Amino acid sequence: MPRTRSRRHHMISFILKRVGSGLILIFVVTAITFFLTHAASVPVAINLAGPQATADQVATINAQLGLDRPVLEQYVTWLGGLFNGDLGRSYFSSQPVADAMASRLPPTLSVVVVAMLITLVISVILGVAAAARRGVLDVIIQGISTISYVFPAIILGIVMVFVFAITLRWVPAVGYTPFADSPSQWFASIILPAVVLSIGGVASLSAQIRGSMIDELNKDYIRTLRSRGVSESAILLRHALRNASGPAFTTYSLLFISLFGAALFVEKIFALPGFGTYGFNATIQGDLPVMLGLTLFSVVLVVIVNLLVDLVSGWLNPKARNA
Repeated sequence: MPRTRSRRHHMISFILKRVGSGLILIFVVTAITFFLTHAASVPVAINLAGPQATADQVATINAQLGLDRPVLEQYVTWLGGLFNGDLGRSYFSSQPVADAMASRLPPTLSVVVVAMLITLVISVILGVAAAARRGVLDVIIQGISTISYVFPAIILGIVMVFVFAITLRWVPAVGYTPFADSPSQWFASIILPAVVLSIGGVASLSAQIRGSMIDELNKDYIRTLRSRGVSESAILLRHALRNASGPAFTTYSLLFISLFGAALFVEKIFALPGFGTYGFNATIQGDLPVMLGLTLFSVVLVVIVNLLVDLVSGWLNPKARNA
């Protein structure tokens, strides 16, 4: 009982420390984003009024947006709104940033989640097969992984659109259908972007799984299990894969974060109204409230993913949990 209470206390303390460090990270990153954007002197008022805008028009727009106030005061005002659940409004559309982000998150999240599932399934199959069989199969699988890593995803995307959307007409070439409208059309609208997005991830994750599995299969406890007559499939999946999954899970979690950035490219190819396109346009325009909202989401995502990685790693490996 005391040991259980101590573990629970340790876990709560660990989570609180991570949340605290996450809050500090949010403050630091958003502040850097805010002040660097102002230092870049993006002409927001001219972007709004047009290149022919007069000095009086520019001054009026800056006053309406509060851009004529001291930079520190503007940031403190944004923080005050954040604590009240208000991320501000877009300079260009006047739409609340929180509402705009909520409407653009589903396409990106759908593509990323399906891409992560594809990556996980294929990577585990390739990695375990390469580590278990070795020889010619290992060389072939490594070759496939290398080719998928270096092959430009944008070219693959164009080829897949031509073959599956234009020629065969199995899926739509562009656009996004919400899941609530039609689950089948939703899947059809995201499967090609998800496959394109998963290509590089399969290469890196399968290589990580292969290396970790080879290390595990060379350890003494594997030989002990084999001497006891444990089946090879049980050794591979129940013992070696679980013990090898720690480093692979870390790679997998980092991949999840990176795919949100890479989603911009597939959103452009497949004309998806997603997160990446929204952030790219906001950066070009200098739409600071949108940029800060996206930055905030990205930091929170990183904090949550890192926390889950530590918790799952502790569950997979008790030594990591005790450390």
